Amino acid sequence: MTLACPTARSFLRQTELPQPAPLDFAVVGLNHQTAPVEIRERAAVRAGEEGALLSHLARHAREVMLLATCNRTEVYLAGIEGDPRAAFEGAWGHDLGDHLYVYRGEDAVRHLYRVAAGLDSLVIGETQIQGQVKRAWQAASGRGLSGTLLNKVAQGALAAGKRVRFETGMSDKVVSVSSAAVELAQAALGSLAGRTALVLGAGETAELTLTHLKAAGVDDVIVVNRTEARARQLADKLGGRVCAAELLHEALPEADVVIASSAAPHYVLGAEGVWKALQGRPERPMFLIDISVPRILNPDIADVPGAYLHNLDDLTAVVSRNLQSRRDALPHAEAIIREAAADLSRWHLTREAQRARRPRPEAALALASD
Repeated sequence: MTLACPTARSFLRQTELPQPAPLDFAVVGLNHQTAPVEIRERAAVRAGEEGALLSHLARHAREVMLLATCNRTEVYLAGIEGDPRAAFEGAWGHDLGDHLYVYRGEDAVRHLYRVAAGLDSLVIGETQIQGQVKRAWQAASGRGLSGTLLNKVAQGALAAGKRVRFETGMSDKVVSVSSAAVELAQAALGSLAGRTALVLGAGETAELTLTHLKAAGVDDVIVVNRTEARARQLADKLGGRVCAAELLHEALPEADVVIASSAAPHYVLGAEGVWKALQGRPERPMFLIDISVPRILNPDIADVPGAYLHNLDDLTAVVSRNLQSRRDALPHAEAIIREAAADLSRWHLTREAQRARRPRPEAALALASD
């Protein structure tokens, strides 16, 4: 009988590599598919709140990215300690129940890749989300909350999103929340030529909205924003008039279409203001669309005769009609996502294998003692 020598036993101990650790990455959130707008409002990120939210979430993970858009609020975590769902609900202070989804490991990676590619959006293949993911990652990095894993996943998501749009042609036909809002107004009012539109907000979505209004034949656009200089910049760029926020009710009687796409801590327009605006124009209805989250047009406007109020959830039917060509490209797009996610998994396994091959201190001591 041959007995193994101590040196051989030490060698065997060193070569017994542990199983690779699972990918320590998760996402928790809600979106237009899991929660109506009145629930999404509870988890909206208002201006100035990002720091406090991230500080709370950073107590539950080493790396944190917060992605908040009009249709979703999601938190991506790496180096997780505790329950992601509890961390999310604790940050916003609401019990969101079944409206929240939680994905871990490779499922979380695939989710972010699909989000960046626009495959999880209300408007399939929309391009705005790509920039929103990039800015969310940059914000995490700027606060020191993005490390090796989150950096790798975010970079992979942005690359996958670009591949989907370039290789499938999914974004060739412009379809966005803004374009859907304008199309909804056209369906209600007929031609928009000769109409006056009032846009509440002056950010990226407001700019897209103004662009689509102009393309639909609207010549007269009034831009209202809390920061008048920002409103003037947008009006000068695309053509329009500027109205200071405090003069909103004076400009309102001119508007046939009101599209709200701004952030505010409260409603900026309600039933009384709309009722007064309509008194001098009884034969001309007013069509209002609130694509803000939280909403800034009070739902009580819907009770005003002659006022027709819609929100983000009402755009679903319009978007659905316009997306058949993009649906045809979905199998190709999903294949790209699977391939990109598999690349990330291989990177993770290689990284774990390299870590396992490094001599462990206890193994090195055992070999020295033999």
